[in-house]
Amino acid sequence: MAATLGLLGIAVIILVLTWIYQSYKRQKVFGKIPGPAALPILGNAHQLETDGTKFYKQCLSYSDEYGRDSIFVIWLGHKPMICLSNANSAEILLNSSKHMEKASEYRFLHPWLGTGLLTSTGDKWRSRRKMLTPTFHFKILNDFVSVFNDQADFMLTKLKKKADGKVFNIFNYITLCALDIICETAMGRDVGAQTNSESTYVKSVYKMSEFAQNRMKLPWYWNDTLYRIIGPGREHDQCLKVLHNFTEKVIREKREELNRRGPMHDKDFHDSAEEDKFVGAKKRRLAFLDMLIHMSENGEKLSEEDIREEVDTFMFEGHDTTAAGINWATYLIGANSEVQTTLQDELDGIFGSSERYPTMEDLKDMKYLDCCIKEALRLYPSVPIFGRTFSEDAVIDGHLIPKGTTGSIFTAAIHKDPKYFPEPDVFDPERFSDDNKVGRHPFCYIPFSAGLRNCIGQKFAMLEEKVLLSTIFRNFNVESVQKREELDPTGELILRPESGILVKLTPRN
Repeated sequence: MAATLGLLGIAVIILVLTWIYQSYKRQKVFGKIPGPAALPILGNAHQLETDGTKFYKQCLSYSDEYGRDSIFVIWLGHKPMICLSNANSAEILLNSSKHMEKASEYRFLHPWLGTGLLTSTGDKWRSRRKMLTPTFHFKILNDFVSVFNDQADFMLTKLKKKADGKVFNIFNYITLCALDIICETAMGRDVGAQTNSESTYVKSVYKMSEFAQNRMKLPWYWNDTLYRIIGPGREHDQCLKVLHNFTEKVIREKREELNRRGPMHDKDFHDSAEEDKFVGAKKRRLAFLDMLIHMSENGEKLSEEDIREEVDTFMFEGHDTTAAGINWATYLIGANSEVQTTLQDELDGIFGSSERYPTMEDLKDMKYLDCCIKEALRLYPSVPIFGRTFSEDAVIDGHLIPKGTTGSIFTAAIHKDPKYFPEPDVFDPERFSDDNKVGRHPFCYIPFSAGLRNCIGQKFAMLEEKVLLSTIFRNFNVESVQKREELDPTGELILRPESGILVKLTPRN
């Protein structure tokens, strides 16, 4: 017994000494980097806000205090996290062909998304990126615009019932429309989110995003076993089953449909818009899933699991982010009458009194709306913080950053640097006019990330935002009710207004 206790004591001493030595090494490397004062063992964990709105404000405050001209460090227990909140620092990380790996916190998305394009690394990511880039070809995006228009028209029907000058929350109208769009473009299925927001699938999509966000910021949820014992692990698994079963069912049905119809050919994805196929009297629309199945049958090594990963990734990345961007833009335009008048003049110049859907050419002509969207994404980037892992040692702002360290890019702080955006809190779409954006730092505006690992779907997102926003402002005068300080942005995975977007709508003559 005494011998056993002695061995245990020696083991504990070794562990403590090892921990002290490792802490000394980390402090020697990171101790000269600015940042809030940290405690042993806890680091800064005791200081970090758990409320999403307060945490977002805290991140901006830290960036202003420590990171405007340099990187800074926040300690999560014994783990240092390097924060980059200025364009020069961000460029070093994002413009590198080496630091391509996502931060380890993205592992909490793996149960749902696997290692698809968002979460994969190394050769798998490079292979997938090369394979998927053609799926955002002009012809395919042109087909997707017809989906945007149909779903926007359904949203318009619902909004007309609210256009009585009374205050209501427009957030869910936009968000559910965006969910219907992403389901139809990703899988070729209309899940009817705008008519049935209580469906099991729709609710599971929202819950899985919430689960991932909470696990990223709550250390006691990091262990899978503990998550199931003390957290909502079982509910997480139930939602996961719903989502995967639905996607797998759609893949099976799509394969059966394609087998009945006959094989697709490359020209199906690149024909001119006038050569679209019809099935009976109905136009045949190609979804993202059609393209993946076509690839799997024509030389690409894609298993059923691989296809599901990419469809689920497309769903996750293309829904909440775009919905948030449209909501923020609606608020900002509705709060600035001069901007709204200028935008409506542009739309009237394109459409006149016609009620027709916008075409791809119309969307290209919406120059001022393009500026409005970009300025809204500057003030409220859909992804306010994202992470990378340093794949090798790097020097930033004179500090050596060891391989394996997590780097967090604070998009929201970078976008508010007065060096590039004077009066950074003012909503001014003219910042993005052709004349005004000349000579600006290439990494001072990164709503879709930047560098080799930028967002593959950014053209898709901008087109969708233009369709929905032009639909709203062609038909209504929008009056935003809240003051900016009342919006309470909550910054986790996606930047959302905590209390929604309250507006008054009145029909335009």
